[in-house]
Amino acid sequence: MKIGELARATDTKVETIRYYEGAGLLAPPPRTGGNYRSYGSDELSRLSFIRRARDLGFSLDEVRELLTLADDRDQPCGAVDAVASSHLATIERKIADLAQMRDELARVIGSCRLGKVGDCKIIQTLEPMRGAARG
Repeated sequence: MKIGELARATDTKVETIRYYEGAGLLAPPPRTGGNYRSYGSDELSRLSFIRRARDLGFSLDEVRELLTLADDRDQPCGAVDAVASSHLATIERKIADLAQMRDELARVIGSCRLGKVGDCKIIQTLEPMRGAARG
C-alpha cells in the first residue's frame, strides 16, 4: 500500500509517518518502480503499535524502547514492565499536579464571584509579581 493508504488505515497523518521513519521508529519502506513508498502488513502493524503507545502517552523514546523489546519476543518481560511502570509513575504525578491545579483554581474562582476585576484573585494570581523580571 502507498503512504496515503497506510495513513488512512491507521488514522495517522502522512507527515507523521515520514517523521517516524526519520526518527527510526519505522524502517524506510521499499520503493515501487514509480518511486512510491510501498508498505505491507508489517509496517501497518508496527505503525498501529506506535499509535496505540502514543495514545497512551508514551514518549517517542519510550516507544522506541518498547519497539526494540517487542522485536525480541524471547526476552523476559521485566524490561517492558519497567518502561510501563515508569510511565505510570509519570501519569500519576501529572494527575496529582492537575488535582492541585484544580483545587487552586476552584479556590480562587470562589473568591471572585462578586466585586471588581481590580480585586479579582484570578487576575492577581495570573499577573506577574510586581517588580519581578519577565522571562
